[in-house]
This record gives sequence, C-alpha cells and structure tokens, in this order.
Amino acid sequence: MNHHDAAEVRARNRARLRRGMYLLPSLFTAGNIGAGYFSVTQTLAAITGDAAQHLDWAAIAILFAIPFDSLDGRIARMTNTASDFGKELDSLADVITFGVAPSLLAFIWGFHFLPQSVNPSLRQHLVQAGAFICFLFLLSGASRLARFNISHDAQPRNPGRPGRKYFVGMPIPAAAGLVAATVHFFYAYPVESWWVAVGWLILVAVCTFLMVSTWRFWSGKEINFSRRHPFQLPVLLAVVLWIILRYSNVVLFLAALAYMFSGIWARAAYGWSRRRRRRPVPELPASTTPDHESLGPHFTG
Repeated sequence: MNHHDAAEVRARNRARLRRGMYLLPSLFTAGNIGAGYFSVTQTLAAITGDAAQHLDWAAIAILFAIPFDSLDGRIARMTNTASDFGKELDSLADVITFGVAPSLLAFIWGFHFLPQSVNPSLRQHLVQAGAFICFLFLLSGASRLARFNISHDAQPRNPGRPGRKYFVGMPIPAAAGLVAATVHFFYAYPVESWWVAVGWLILVAVCTFLMVSTWRFWSGKEINFSRRHPFQLPVLLAVVLWIILRYSNVVLFLAALAYMFSGIWARAAYGWSRRRRRRPVPELPASTTPDHESLGPHFTG
C-alpha cells in the first residue's frame, strides 16, 4: 500500500468516525424523546388504571430525561459534532418531553381526580383554570425554547458574576423537573383536596412565568468535564448518586425547589441592590461662620 492509499484509508476512517460521533449525541436526544413518549402513555393510562403507579412512572420518566438532555449537548460540544440538525432535534425533543409530558401530567395529577364531593362549581372552576394554566405552561416552554434558539449571548435583566454563564429565564427542563419531582414527592397519589389543587395551580403558574421571564438562572456550563479532576470526585459522585436514588422523593423535590427559588432570590437581591444604589446620599449641612453669641463670652469684644 503506497502513501496515497494509506492517506485515503485514514480519511475514510476519520469520516466513518465522524459519522459515528454525530450519531452519539442524537442517541441521547432519541432517549430524551423516548422518555417523554413513555411519560405521556403512562399519564393517559392513569385515567383508567392504577393512577398512583402510572403517574409515578410518568414523573420518573421526565426526571430520567433531564440527564439525557444535558448530555447530548455536552457530548456534541466535547466531540466537536454540534450541528444545526442536532440543535433543532433537541428543541423538538424538549417540547415533547419537557412541555407536553409535564403539562399533561400536571393536569391529570392535580385536577382530573378531584372528587365529586367537592363543591361542583368550585371543582369546575379549578379544572378549567388548571387546564388553562397547564396549556400556558406548554406554550411558555415552547416560547422559551424558541427564544433560546434565536438568542446569541443573551443577557438577563439582573446580570450575575462576569465569569459565570447563566440562562435567561428558567430552563424548560428545570420547570418540568419541578412538576415531576412534586408528583414523585407525593408518591403520585392524585390530588383530592381543593386547597391542594389551588396550591398546585399557583406552583405551575410560577413555573410558567419564570420560563418566559428574563431573570437569570445558573447554567452550570462553566463546569468542564474534559479537564482533570481530583481522583476522589468519582467516589463523591457515587455517594451523591446513591443518596438521590435512595431518597429520590425528598432529594429531587428539594433540589428542584432550591433551583427555582435561586432565580427568584437572585432577582430580588438585584432589585434591592439597585434601590440601595439609587438612594440619594444625604448632604452635609453647609458650614457657616459662627456669630459672637455662639462663640461665647470669651470672644466678645
């Protein structure tokens, strides 16, 4: 084999490797779509079957999809295989898994199973309001994704530290994760009290607003997995993973709530600091020449 043939073989091998590397992030995106589809089917099955079991599986599927969504983009950037096709496919996957699936789950779990013993008028208003807010959740999530795709170096209204990267608005996977983590926290037993349904309505509405807001949320993109890390890190990650799996109901719910309130707190702290900077500084009284009376008898003529 001459030098030219060897170079051609290497070029074909590199091209074949590149095709495989382009396929790798798409596989994670496909897993994301599969989890969303499974969640939707489980939510629908809850209407006529064992509601708690099916709804819990639906919530867990959404929570499982979040790592898939994080990994496909990171793998594409680390392997230099990012493409417009992958970007669009990822957005469509997010609409299904973090838009359609959690909005349907939020409605069925929070409002569909309200008992007939609840005041009929109140029940009807709660179901209608729940359907509307869950639709707004889906619409806001899709709008959030569209804004993310067309924004280049978007800056939040409350800028953070110069060296850190932030999301503008609550990312849709985090909002969907909070919905799923809440359902999982209550072991997916459907809501049967009107006051719990009202609280659920408020929580979903807050998530809806935060997605279309321009407030900053930590992105975690400054974490570089390609750099060297202490050898103790895998052990620490294993311990954290065990805690999450063992106490998933509590840990995931608290983590999702903490992330949501981190954005609210960052916006509130920024507003307080701006008002403090705008507060006028009191002027010192102008100096006056003392008269004879203030100088006392020692200085009188």
